[in-house]
Amino acid sequence: MKIRQLSIVVLLPLAACNQPSPQNQETAQRDAPAIVEDSTRFEDVEAAGGAFTPPPNLAIEVALDRLGFSSGVIDGKPTRLDDLALRGFQAANDLAVSGKLDEATRAALSRAPVEPLRTVRIPQGFAQGPFVPDLPAESGKQAGFDHLGYRNLMEALAERFHTTPETIVSLNGPDARIGAGTVIRVPNVADVDTANLKADERGWSATLAALGVAPVQPQADKLVVSKSKGSLRAFDSADKLLAQFPVTTGSEHDPLPIGNWKILGVSRNPDFHYNPKLFWDVSDKQPDRLLKPGPNGPVGVVWLDLSKDHYGIHGTGEPASIGHSESHGCVRLTNWDAARLAQMVKPGVSVVFEE
Repeated sequence: MKIRQLSIVVLLPLAACNQPSPQNQETAQRDAPAIVEDSTRFEDVEAAGGAFTPPPNLAIEVALDRLGFSSGVIDGKPTRLDDLALRGFQAANDLAVSGKLDEATRAALSRAPVEPLRTVRIPQGFAQGPFVPDLPAESGKQAGFDHLGYRNLMEALAERFHTTPETIVSLNGPDARIGAGTVIRVPNVADVDTANLKADERGWSATLAALGVAPVQPQADKLVVSKSKGSLRAFDSADKLLAQFPVTTGSEHDPLPIGNWKILGVSRNPDFHYNPKLFWDVSDKQPDRLLKPGPNGPVGVVWLDLSKDHYGIHGTGEPASIGHSESHGCVRLTNWDAARLAQMVKPGVSVVFEE
């Protein structure tokens, strides 16, 4: 494959909320072992060219991401989402909730230390895609494509390592190149142990591996979405905080429906029924369309259907927007956080939307 220069990827516009095709609800996984290609295994290689200093906040973002307290994209930039992730970790570990990296928090994190960066070789299969370079940005124009996949290798790499194309450029330099066999620096998001993956009809195991999300996760009994904090917290049956993810919730036109709801179904790699009549900013004259699955679809790789009509919790094709923009009423997460959450819940789990 031709090696291409590192480039910045244009992110998609806001995804709209709607409901996936019902046949995808709670897609069952078979017990047979999955056949996951080596394309998802990134070989760690010895770093060359001397010492490299990562951005100051990258180490803490990597550590918290591994523990289930996400700051969204890992980019090393200090933001309120880093403080939010620290607050969640502190609350879960009975520490003073300050949102700051104090000595007690530093000590708690150091019990499972990890390096902030990996130096990896890009597998040939991963570099080959397939990619969809001509995928339209507008959701209504995505009908007719058989997969709403990544447009290019850079976008796929960014999601695999829970980061942004811009961050990969900054870690490797503007003149670095990517392609099959290329060695690059990335945030230290581990490969998935394929022994824990199972075969499935919707390609979910391959999606988990491509997003660096382990299939085995703690089981949640309740989700709490805070409008003011921009967070989703997952609790177990003993009300212990298990994980926290930043989210985008609603807008002036489609506010978050405050109240108590339940998860009715979990759709992994869902089809999507695009109904323009449900969107205030789309002409009702446009026809309904059925969109195929893919990480760049309107709901990303996951839809958690709620007992509130036309509302759900889902992924997105523009992870850098999480916590920084509005949605069409639903709760949006990065694809990797949505995938992790999907492994933590099942129908019947309670969902609280609060101010």
